[in-house]
Amino acid sequence: MSLFTVRTTQKFAFVFLRMTAIVTLGCLALILFYILHAGLPHISLEFILGFPKDMGRSGGIFPTIVGTIWLTAASLVVAVPIGLGAAIFLTEYTRRGRLIGVIRYFTANLAGVPSVVFGLFGLAFFVIHLGFGWSILSGALTLALMILPIIIRTAEEAFSAVPNAYREGSLALGATRWQTIQKVVFPSALPGIMTGIVLGIGRVVGETAAVFLTVGGALHLPAGIMDPCRPMTLHLYLLAAEGISLSRANATAAVLVLGIFIINTVANLLLNYFPGNKDTERQKRGGKERIKS
Repeated sequence: MSLFTVRTTQKFAFVFLRMTAIVTLGCLALILFYILHAGLPHISLEFILGFPKDMGRSGGIFPTIVGTIWLTAASLVVAVPIGLGAAIFLTEYTRRGRLIGVIRYFTANLAGVPSVVFGLFGLAFFVIHLGFGWSILSGALTLALMILPIIIRTAEEAFSAVPNAYREGSLALGATRWQTIQKVVFPSALPGIMTGIVLGIGRVVGETAAVFLTVGGALHLPAGIMDPCRPMTLHLYLLAAEGISLSRANATAAVLVLGIFIINTVANLLLNYFPGNKDTERQKRGGKERIKS
């Protein structure tokens, strides 16, 4: 293959990659522009802090915001400890083998199960069999099962990315394996773990089918974890699908998008203060300086 052909192929690849990035960003910008353009004019303090009236045709969305916060927090309380524990076990306390491969295989398959299947399972097991009824608890347990594969895989990759030299140095100084994980490995892997948690939050906040089958859809303000509620995604779906109020559905969607944007921004700002992220930045700067020299 001639040098001219190699350079031509390389230029074509760079142009193709730039075009795909531009198309992706363009689609994202178009969606955000439509949602914000259609929803922002209908957002007000009364809309955010008010209670819905006439099935959502008027009033506000405050109970749906509280329900979304309840559902997200309860899901993370269940999924994060289990996911981190499974990731630590798979990366720090086991060796590669057939059993570990089977566990990872089924974890990956669990992430691809449609959400409506999780919803039917939650309806049959948590709502009916265990007697939790349509409640935040039933929805949180169902959503915890949905985001568990995401947290496990991202945390596992984060732990695996920590250099073995960190572990060997800690063990050589007399620390136990658990002390090494707690004081050395976990802080270094924290940025990757937080990325998985943020992805899980996005999955929980954006879910509709599983929520509809397990949480219910009550418009009143939930007082506890055993109460039903109507999260924001379910509320805007019902407003739009049943033709109740398209303008308020757009406004709810805009509030939801802005809320996710705020969560991602705060998470990214917090990541800059984690020791593992600072070490990674130092390594990148050191590598760039060595390349320049």
